Amino acid sequence: MQVVATLSLKGGVGKTTVALGLAGAAQRHGVSTLVVDLDPQANATTALDPEPTTATVADVLDEPRRAVVERAIAPSAWGEGLDVLVGAEQTERHNHPDPGAAQLHRLDRALQRLAGELITDPADEARGLAEERYRLVIVDCPPSLGQLTRSALSAADRAILVTDPTMFSVSGVQRAFDAVQTERERSNDRLQPLGVLVNRVRPRNTEHDFRISELRELFGPLVFNSVLPDRSAVQQAQGACLPIQAWDTPGAREISAVFTSLLGRVLRSASRDRPAASA
Repeated sequence: MQVVATLSLKGGVGKTTVALGLAGAAQRHGVSTLVVDLDPQANATTALDPEPTTATVADVLDEPRRAVVERAIAPSAWGEGLDVLVGAEQTERHNHPDPGAAQLHRLDRALQRLAGELITDPADEARGLAEERYRLVIVDCPPSLGQLTRSALSAADRAILVTDPTMFSVSGVQRAFDAVQTERERSNDRLQPLGVLVNRVRPRNTEHDFRISELRELFGPLVFNSVLPDRSAVQQAQGACLPIQAWDTPGAREISAVFTSLLGRVLRSASRDRPAASA
């Protein structure tokens, strides 16, 4: 089970859009996925439109027992293979500015309840085959560095740093990168930045070109070659509670290709982790 956090310490850059786009790509390619909505705004939960639950991620952070985790998970309306650990406004009560170690590791403990769980059917069991319940977990973080974001980083294997091509992008990425490095040193030595994904890029916009060049100069290969173009298809698909992969327009197909590439990078990073884990 690979845990990936979508992270931005600057609001309004499309962090949830990236989480949803990656989830849609995973579903399209048959990768069993759980989206954990840690943002108290719960926009990812709204877009994924899961069935009603008797608990939320706020309850899980209160008490990360297996029974509570299961009550907070529901299938997404997007279809088979994509579940949601649902968000709620009440999650804000866990966003302390200076949490203790026990508070920080509650999400990790909850996810460990699901790690290694195998799903089998009789035919597969007879052949000795089994499949992980979730191959990928995507954690959508709030745009602040409190307990919630740090909890995600304490539980994650990789972090995707999301930004837009504006004058504030460099400082925002630097703060997010520093947060990843700090949490890696404090509590989670397996955590690494997967890369910087630039969102809402307009073609032939000199300001955007300049800011992307600035990011590449400072962060080098950490900045993904592919960027997400600014397309109305994103808002249209989210408004219809559909994955961008199901929105049949040229702009949607362009964006979907970027998320397919991102998914490949996530899965390759998981493959590299496995030998180290078994050593």
